[in-house]
Amino acid sequence: MARFRYRMQNILELKEKLEEQEKNNFASRRAALTEEEDKMDAVLAKRDAIVAEGKALRLTTIDINKIRENQRAKEYVEEAVKQQRVKVRIAEKNLDAARVKMQAAMQERKIHEKMREKAFERFVEEQNAEEVKEIDQLTSYVYGTKEEDDE
Repeated sequence: MARFRYRMQNILELKEKLEEQEKNNFASRRAALTEEEDKMDAVLAKRDAIVAEGKALRLTTIDINKIRENQRAKEYVEEAVKQQRVKVRIAEKNLDAARVKMQAAMQERKIHEKMREKAFERFVEEQNAEEVKEIDQLTSYVYGTKEEDDE
């Protein structure tokens, strides 16, 4: 029996490698988003601590310098929160773009796999047809030689 050889196997392998690269890219983008979200959580926790400290300063003996310092720290942290929100949104957009690329790569690979499966099915059908033809020829030969022997 002949061996099946897919003509576009190298293209299929390339598509598989591209898909793997896109999966890795997606994973790294996901890790970057997680990191930015962790930073956001840290900045929010710092903001909450500063706000709590400001409330405590206002409830105890009033020290204007400490209250002003707390207010500046609060403003600084609010700005950091805004910047971190922007970074998180950018990371989310990058993740979405990577997801789209990964899905496209997966679709291309699946298309080539389907093409390979169809080519294999055609190959099997051709092999079966060839086998039937050989069996018919063999049967005709055997039948023909039996009739010659009988005469």
